[in-house]
Amino acid sequence: MGAFLDKPKTEKHNEGGVGNRLRYGLCSMQGWRVEMEDAHTAVVSIPHHLLKDWSFFAVFDGHAGARVSAVCAEDLLTQITQNEDFRGKPDITDGTEIQPSVEDVLAGIKTGFLSLDEKMRGLPEVVSGEDKSGSTAVCSIVSPKHIFFANCGDSRAVLCRNGKCAFATTDHKPVNPMEKDRIQKAGGSVMIQRVNGSLAVSRALGDFEYKNVEGKGPCEQLVSPEPEISVEDRNHDDQFLVLACDGIWDVMSNNELCEFIEHRMKITNSLEEVCNQVVDTCLIKGSRDNMSIVLIAFEGAPSVSEEAVKKDKELDEKIEAKVKGILENESCENHDFSYVLHTVAEELHDQFPPGGGFHSKKSVIESVYRKLRPNEEQDDDLP
Repeated sequence: MGAFLDKPKTEKHNEGGVGNRLRYGLCSMQGWRVEMEDAHTAVVSIPHHLLKDWSFFAVFDGHAGARVSAVCAEDLLTQITQNEDFRGKPDITDGTEIQPSVEDVLAGIKTGFLSLDEKMRGLPEVVSGEDKSGSTAVCSIVSPKHIFFANCGDSRAVLCRNGKCAFATTDHKPVNPMEKDRIQKAGGSVMIQRVNGSLAVSRALGDFEYKNVEGKGPCEQLVSPEPEISVEDRNHDDQFLVLACDGIWDVMSNNELCEFIEHRMKITNSLEEVCNQVVDTCLIKGSRDNMSIVLIAFEGAPSVSEEAVKKDKELDEKIEAKVKGILENESCENHDFSYVLHTVAEELHDQFPPGGGFHSKKSVIESVYRKLRPNEEQDDDLP
């Protein structure tokens, strides 16, 4: 179930890039976990002459170790694009390759997941029993006309149009009726919402100790490596796509995250900075897990707005004035940071960024407090 640190590790890893009329930024952070087990992939232009206009993004949330998630980040794209199901059929008229059809891609993604899982079963450390790790996987292939989604586990992808969630992948939890049925047919059970009382996801790559039921195929085991695959047509109203592990979704709903990201994209054009703000806000909201998020912006994404920047600055100024007012009140001189935080949160409750709430401005509140009371120890734990 994972061990926790006494204090979260808040150093962030950032990447970003541009290509194929897309922009992307990402952030990953270890947080409260003893080990960083997340991994990710971001490829703006797939390295194949027929797929240079296609892009691939993925987030992998490892558990019981980081080995499987690292292999997935390194090899899943190759396993998908190099199998025969994915590759476009030769054009009989002139003998040349053509781009894969929607059906080819859907079939190729499934084949890629299953072939990667089988390949990892043969890793020496897996064969020896030294490594028992597994990983969820959520990925998206963005072609000029389509957005393909593949999910295996409880990481999630969300497509945002007009500031709202227009599509989201489905988490694979053991309590889901279809998942529970498969688990039971494979001789397992669901206890405390976990496979055999232990694993919190019902689909994953790796986790081979749950995939040894004789007479059952790879997709019929206690834990299945089969991805749930969907496709959406590209739309002029598409704003952005988010891929994130459950460390994000544990504390933010689909629409909250869409609203918060849309708001922050009007404040800064740095997608990495937006991702950092999401991760920081989720940490403050109480996420105890590793956190990874990839944000892909389409041409219809929000752009920086002078009015939004002005309003955000005005809110920061209001916060500063409110904190000063509280601390300058003689009757409040003994109140600590926690009191100040919750007083500001209550009095300005309807003015904080949508989706993020006062949690997304805690750092501003704390900065002013530290400036005014530099020598005081702060108890900044949230209830």
